[in-house]
Amino acid sequence: MDGDPDADLVRRVAAGDQAAMRAMVAKKLPRLIALGMRLLNDRAEAEDVAQDTFIRIWSKVAGWQPGRARFDTWIHKVALNLCRDRLRGRREVSTNELPELADDGPGPDARLVKEDPGRRVRQALAAIAPRQREAIVLVYYQGLSNIEAADALKISVDALESLLARGRRSLRKLLEKDGFHG
Repeated sequence: MDGDPDADLVRRVAAGDQAAMRAMVAKKLPRLIALGMRLLNDRAEAEDVAQDTFIRIWSKVAGWQPGRARFDTWIHKVALNLCRDRLRGRREVSTNELPELADDGPGPDARLVKEDPGRRVRQALAAIAPRQREAIVLVYYQGLSNIEAADALKISVDALESLLARGRRSLRKLLEKDGFHG
């Protein structure tokens, strides 16, 4: 575990140290919830993903292989896979009832959306291709290096850089279409 800033904490968690697990939760929880929020766009689901990630860590931390990837990369990989599972579950939901027709007029929050550039960026991020969104979130929001993000996504660094470039173009196009030039 040399060179990994989480090495001592991981070693203690693997030994069953509950105080170490609490320290790990305190250290990693905000980032995992942020990842879940950006990918799932739902606070409750993001919290569930973070909780499920910690449950898996607690039970599988002894299987983490030091030297293959930093612990932070591994934990992001676990959370990313849980987010993907939830997104797949959303697509598989079917119903025999017809949905209500949406009103095409501006909603009550239209003025707020127009005035909140952060919300507009989050909406645009939610609208781009899932793999592009994952790459952008891991690198720009979670602060993973290109090598770490590529490892978490199980792709080459070149493929990651391509996803990032396409994702940035997609975001720019959506935001410009919306009249956002922030």
